[in-house]
Amino acid sequence: MASSATIDAWPSSPYSSSAPDGEVLRSLHRLARDLSAAEAPAPFLRAVFASVSRRARLLAAVFDDLLLSSGPLLLLPRSASLCLREVLLVLQRFKALVADCAARSRTRLLLQSDEVAARARELQHDLATLLDLLPVADLGLADDVADLLALASRQCRRAAGAAEPAELKAGVLALIHEVEREIVPERETLEGILEEVGINDPASCSDEIETLEREIRDRAAERWTPAMIALVGLLRYAKCVLFSAATPRHVVGSSKALDLDGDDGEGAEEEPPSPPLDFRCPVSLELMSDPVVASSGQTYDRDSITRWFGSGKSTCPKTGQVLTNLELVPNKALKNLIARWCRENGVAVEAAEASGKAEPAPVVAANKAALEAARMTASFLVKKLSASSFSSHESTRRVVHEIRLLAKSGSDNRAFIGEAGAAGLLVPLLRSEEDAALQLEAVTALLNLSILDANKKRIMHAEGAVDALCDVMTRPGASWRAKENAAATVLSLAAVHAYRRRLGRNARVVESVVELARAGPPSTKKDALAALLSLSGERENVGRLVDAGAAEVAAAAVGESEAAAAVLASLAKRGGAEAIVAIDGAVARLVVEMRRGTEWSRECAAAALVLLCRRQGAKAAAQVMAVSGVEWAIWELLGNGTERGRRKAASLGRACRRWAAAANAANAEQSTTECPTTTTSGSAPALTTAS
Repeated sequence: MASSATIDAWPSSPYSSSAPDGEVLRSLHRLARDLSAAEAPAPFLRAVFASVSRRARLLAAVFDDLLLSSGPLLLLPRSASLCLREVLLVLQRFKALVADCAARSRTRLLLQSDEVAARARELQHDLATLLDLLPVADLGLADDVADLLALASRQCRRAAGAAEPAELKAGVLALIHEVEREIVPERETLEGILEEVGINDPASCSDEIETLEREIRDRAAERWTPAMIALVGLLRYAKCVLFSAATPRHVVGSSKALDLDGDDGEGAEEEPPSPPLDFRCPVSLELMSDPVVASSGQTYDRDSITRWFGSGKSTCPKTGQVLTNLELVPNKALKNLIARWCRENGVAVEAAEASGKAEPAPVVAANKAALEAARMTASFLVKKLSASSFSSHESTRRVVHEIRLLAKSGSDNRAFIGEAGAAGLLVPLLRSEEDAALQLEAVTALLNLSILDANKKRIMHAEGAVDALCDVMTRPGASWRAKENAAATVLSLAAVHAYRRRLGRNARVVESVVELARAGPPSTKKDALAALLSLSGERENVGRLVDAGAAEVAAAAVGESEAAAAVLASLAKRGGAEAIVAIDGAVARLVVEMRRGTEWSRECAAAALVLLCRRQGAKAAAQVMAVSGVEWAIWELLGNGTERGRRKAASLGRACRRWAAAANAANAEQSTTECPTTTTSGSAPALTTAS
């Protein structure tokens, strides 16, 4: 039995069997007016939507006459009332169809145009049947109004033979097939098809690409997914060829390799915020869409860590430890935080589906048309960049902007751009003093390219590339975002062991990164510290890093950036322990971080303190024990830290107990020597952290 609240709510809904006839009629009139004003979402559906609009205008006139001729308490004959309620449902389905088509991408709508047209015909046939059943005589309609109903019914019947945009659809599929066979589309053909689809400027082309990509992720039309993927590549190519790599516009990106989408020049729109370090995958540097926790306790984006394991590695990329198993646990809490940050900052993130279904990567990999379109786009852009070397900064910036966007959209695109020779052409643009926006676009494009290992080699072998990155990091006129992306590029290049050593030998690289970590804003400082952490992984680099002040910078940043403690631990492990112990307050900061930091920074702080005690002995242990609350910090990490954190806390506790025991023994011996007739011993700091 329905509750009284539910019964009371029934009259408010025109779809309820107990709703007043007047409410039903008003809803019919409102729906008919809305449908009469509906516009076709694409030119090729104009005929279908125009027919719907014409029928709706006729019905709106009929319902309007009924409302005017009826009194406030309209009571229709039962048969007419039931029929009109069914008409209301059909019109609502029409409205839902219109809204659904308006939300789809135009090219997907073209692929599904036969389904859309069939659905519209079916609804018009249903509407015609209901209009034929409507007891017109019982409604007391005037002859001219009754004629309108009859006309609407006849028009709905005629709609059964409406033509479909089959020729245009066949042309698009033929174009995809040509691209798949590595045939470059003719400009006139491409332009004609896009004009018929309704894509005639760079803004609409960009919007279409974004909508298509979202529909592919959402599996909106799995039957057409391969064609949609191919169309994304084809539209990127068309955007560059037809619209001449148009002026960059603000489109909020999803990652840091992710790069920037602002111009940072005069009249530039506000840059999107840089994602917090915790939200970026340590492997790809990109904003994580599906964060997972490895058995080491570190969090990575599922796609990145899966590729890492797939390459035959079984170690943790961040800590280097051998993993006991390769199982990945979803980090739902972090995923929710990332989603909230994206909503608050207007950043679109490619989130994996909540159902946990696999991403359609195999479909993308198997789509030859999409790959060939991407290859054509990369080749076109790089040739255009080569030709624009002596033209205006504006035209060059447009091309570099498109290269940057293409380079952040997948590893295949990065490979095609790299193979086309983009790295060598981008390097000179890093020294663009007159155009800060061009410099920003160039360094970010280089960062995006550097994610691919093959491109790391191309960048490192490009003449003057490393010096150009140093110029960006040190030049006063460069924006902080450009400096930040230059540091991130160094971090990306340093992922290769041989390049890490080579970069560490370059005094300019070391000094530039250390200075950014010292004086940069928070987001820039984080990237610089991450670069320092990578460079410090090579023992021969540590001396140069310490001489440049890396230990002081990292110690000062403890508590502000979680990478700081990791840098100190890495330096201490490879010969920098003495320099760290000599820094006033460094040990105390690590103890505080061990208690108040993030999980990773707590375990790194504990690891750093253990290494300092091992390398510097009593000198370091005395500083550790002199910090108030160190015992509680060790106990807390033992109780609720990560597996690695608990091990480091136990090791630190043992080191401190050994120091305390040695101190007590030394005090006792000194007391015995000074006062042989007494048995009183001196006191030493007590540590009650027995394991």
